[in-house]
Amino acid sequence: MDYYEYPIGITANMKQEKALILFDGVCNLCESSVQFILLRDEQAYFQFASLQSDSANKILTQHGLKTSNFDSIVLIENGKIYQRSDAALRIAKQLSGAWKLFYAFIIVPRFIRDAVYNIVAKNRYRWFGKKNECMLPKPEWKHRFLI
Repeated sequence: MDYYEYPIGITANMKQEKALILFDGVCNLCESSVQFILLRDEQAYFQFASLQSDSANKILTQHGLKTSNFDSIVLIENGKIYQRSDAALRIAKQLSGAWKLFYAFIIVPRFIRDAVYNIVAKNRYRWFGKKNECMLPKPEWKHRFLI
C-alpha cells in the first residue's frame, strides 16, 4: 500500500480542503523545496509542518511511521498519506505553471522513482547542508505552518 488512512477529522467521503506537507525542518534542500512550493501554490492548497514538530510527531506515531532519522517528505492529502516520489509528484501536480507536468512521471514504476528519491534523500545533508534548527517561515506564510 502506498498510503495510509488519516482518520483525524477527515473521512474517506470528505474532500480535504487543504493538504499537509511534513518536511525535514533542518534540511536545506527541504527548506528550499518548501519555499519553492509556497511561491507556486497560488491556491494556498498546502499547509506545512516540520517533521521535528509535535504535530508531525503525533501524526507519524499514530500511523507507525518513523519519528526520527527522517528520510522522506510526507504528504497528507484527501485522507491518505503519501511518501517519497509519490508525495513529490502529487505536490508537483498541484503547483502552478509547467511543474504539474512532472506528474507524468507517475507512470514510471515506483521502485525506480523511489530509488532515485532515496539517493537524493540519503545524500541531502552532504550535498545541500543541514541547519541546527528548523526554519522560521516568513510572516506572510506563517499561517500556513502548523507547530
